[in-house]
Amino acid sequence: MKIAYATHYDIFNSRTWPRNLIGHCGTNYYKAKALERQLGSIEYIGPLEEMYSPSLKLLSKAKNRWHKHISKKIYYPWAEPVVNQGYAVQIAQKLSKDSEIILGPDMNLISYLECKQPLVVWTDAPYAGLINFYTNYTNLCRETIQQLTAMDKLTLDKCSLAIFSSDWAAQTVIDTYQVDSSKVKVIPSGANVECDRTLDDIKEIIEARTSDKCKLLFLGVDWFRKGGKIALEVASELNKSGLNVELTIVGCQPFKDSSPPDFVVNLGFISKSTAAGLIKISKLIAESHLLIVPSQAEAYGNVFCEANSYGVPCVSTKVGGIPTVIKDNVNGKLFSRNCNIQEYCAYISDLFNNYGAYKKLALSSFNEYQTRLNWSATAQTAQRLLMDLI
Repeated sequence: MKIAYATHYDIFNSRTWPRNLIGHCGTNYYKAKALERQLGSIEYIGPLEEMYSPSLKLLSKAKNRWHKHISKKIYYPWAEPVVNQGYAVQIAQKLSKDSEIILGPDMNLISYLECKQPLVVWTDAPYAGLINFYTNYTNLCRETIQQLTAMDKLTLDKCSLAIFSSDWAAQTVIDTYQVDSSKVKVIPSGANVECDRTLDDIKEIIEARTSDKCKLLFLGVDWFRKGGKIALEVASELNKSGLNVELTIVGCQPFKDSSPPDFVVNLGFISKSTAAGLIKISKLIAESHLLIVPSQAEAYGNVFCEANSYGVPCVSTKVGGIPTVIKDNVNGKLFSRNCNIQEYCAYISDLFNNYGAYKKLALSSFNEYQTRLNWSATAQTAQRLLMDLI
């Protein structure tokens, strides 16, 4: 089986990925490489150009100014049909005759594509799930909302298979667009790290963690959406209660105008595209007792899979696609988005003070990674579904 895999960005050059989309781009890279290992050669199509005519450029600039200054709404030029029709034209031109399936990891890429091969969309969420959920999809102008939902509908109507990483995303598609549930499938994504760790390795990693200080790790570029303020409050309250807690913050700089509390280690953004950055992040995760990312909006959360690959349980919220990843008392614990901070504190304090229970949870977290939250398992499931299309 040969599939064509289309992305509008350069999937093999992580240095060019937008910082706010690093997780998404990384997921699509690891997804592609897992499919390549499972299926054989893949035809990579991309990067693609945003094709604007001079008149559309002028019109888009005018719309953007009007919405920014007058309507106070957000307008996205890339959602314009002509831009995505341009992507479709480029994909069709680059597509070889021997590709049997075309896979798009974004809803917009195949929305206007016409071809003989079966089309498959495989992504974290439809635009309908992101609108008024993610910050950058809130307060959109009516035109952009209509264009995004139109692309959702076009893609879902013409694709033979729609794969999503979570039950939340799959159900959103079925409920919003009345899509036949038989062609909507859920395959949890894997960890966006290379991992050859064995159970014995994980046991050593867990034993090496200090038992006199609870090390919490917040890993996220978006401090607000990822619930950084909640993580900070939890660490603060735990220290006040007498538990020795250290919170390490990676990915952002929330203390630009002030010094962080003495229990906080703020490392800022560390790029995994460099060997040194990857080693540093790996070390930080391995040394941590818990990953705490109480996201207020999350389509999936590959960072939880990455933490599990080091035997690190996760603490987060029951929103979006997270419940597909984290199962209570199996590989972490989920809380209501608006729960009291003390609920987090009670759980973490009880777990750390019962260190035997913590070690058991850490081992169980690695088992979740080994059995279902890795790209090898993901690709095997995908292969079975894709084979049914040809």
